[in-house]
Amino acid sequence: MLTGYERRDGRKGIRNLIVVTYLVECARHVAERIAAKCGRDDVHVIGLSGCAPCAYAEKVMARLCTHPNVGAVLVVSLGCENFSRDALVAAARESGREAALVVIQKEGGTEKAVASGLAHVSAFAKVIDSARRVPMDVGELVVGTICGGSDVFSGRTANPAVGKVFDRLVDEGATCIFEEPGELIGCEELLRERGATPEIGDSLAATVAKADAYYKKMGHDSISLGNFEGGLASIVEKSRGAYKKSGSRTIRGIVKPGEHPRDRGLWFMDVVPDGEVKWGFPNLSDTSEIVELASCGAQIVLYTTGRGSVAGCALVPVVKVCANPDTFARMSDDMDVNAGAVESEGRSLDDVAIELYDKVLSVASGEKSRPEALGHREFFLGYKHFDRSGGCSL
Repeated sequence: MLTGYERRDGRKGIRNLIVVTYLVECARHVAERIAAKCGRDDVHVIGLSGCAPCAYAEKVMARLCTHPNVGAVLVVSLGCENFSRDALVAAARESGREAALVVIQKEGGTEKAVASGLAHVSAFAKVIDSARRVPMDVGELVVGTICGGSDVFSGRTANPAVGKVFDRLVDEGATCIFEEPGELIGCEELLRERGATPEIGDSLAATVAKADAYYKKMGHDSISLGNFEGGLASIVEKSRGAYKKSGSRTIRGIVKPGEHPRDRGLWFMDVVPDGEVKWGFPNLSDTSEIVELASCGAQIVLYTTGRGSVAGCALVPVVKVCANPDTFARMSDDMDVNAGAVESEGRSLDDVAIELYDKVLSVASGEKSRPEALGHREFFLGYKHFDRSGGCSL
C-alpha cells in the first residue's frame, strides 16, 4: 500500500527529512559538519553558493524548505550574505515545519555554530521520529522525469517506458512533470498538438524556440561528447528520444522552477531563463534540474540514462532507469530498472513499464532507490531570471 507523511498544507511527503540549509558558500562547511556529527541518516544538506541578491534563488529555496519530503529545517547563515534568512525561517514555520536559524558570526565561529546547530537538530529529531506514515493515494504523487547521459538506446527503451508510466500515473490522477526544453528542439509541433488549449500549445512551442535561441547565443546545443559517443548524431535525434518520456497525454500547462502545477495531470517545466544570457548555461547540470523539479513539488524523479549516471538528490528519491543493456551490466549497482532488456532480452516496453510503475510505488512508500542506498545526496541551485511569475495553463 502506498504511504506517506501528511503535511499541514494537505500534501504528503514520501520522506521525512531534516534539512540543513546554508545560504552562502562561506557557511557550507558548518552546515556539513552539523549533518556529519549528528549521527543521523535523515539529515541532508542543501544550499546556495552565491552571495549576490537573486529573487529566483530565494523563491526556489523557500519551496524546497517547505517541500513535502521535508519535516524540519535548520537554516545556517554566515551573517553578512544578501539572502533573507529570517523570511526563509518564517516560511518554514508557517508551513507547519520545525525550523531554526544559526548565524555563524553571532554564534562566535565554527565550533560554537556547529554546537548550536546540533542542539537544534536533536530537538527536531524528536518530532521527526514521532511521525508515522499514513495511507496515500496515487493521485497525491507528483513525479518528475529527466534524462542524462543519453545514447541511441534512450529513445528506444528507457524514455518510452517512462512515457508509459507517465500515462498510467496521469490516468490515475497523479501529477507528472517533464522538462528540458533545450532537448526538445525539433519537437515543437508535437508539443503544440498536445497542448490543452491552442494558447498552451503555442506557448510550448515558443518555450522550445526560446531554448534554441538561448543555446545558440551560448554557442552550443544541449548535446555532449558523450551523447555522440553513444551513437546520437544530432540534437534533433536526441530530442526525439527525450520527448518520449512525456508519454502521450494532454499537457495541462507550463510551470517555471518554484511554481506548483495548478491541478493534476501532465505539466511541462520551463528551465531556460527569460531575457538575455546572464548566468551561463540554462541547464547547469542534471543535478540542478532534479532540484528544479523538486521545487515544483515533485516527490520522486525518474532519471533515464544510456551512458550511465550516478547522480541522486538530497531532497527526493531518484529512480534510475537504464536504457543500455551493456551499461546496466557494468553499472547495475547504480540502476533501479533495466529498460535495456527490451533490446537484449526481448522484453516488451509494457513489461518494463509495469516494473517501473511498481518501483515508483515501492520507493514512494519507503524503499530506498539505488542512488539513495549508495548515499547520493547531490544538490545544486544556480541563479536564473524569469520575467513572469506564472506559467501558461488552463
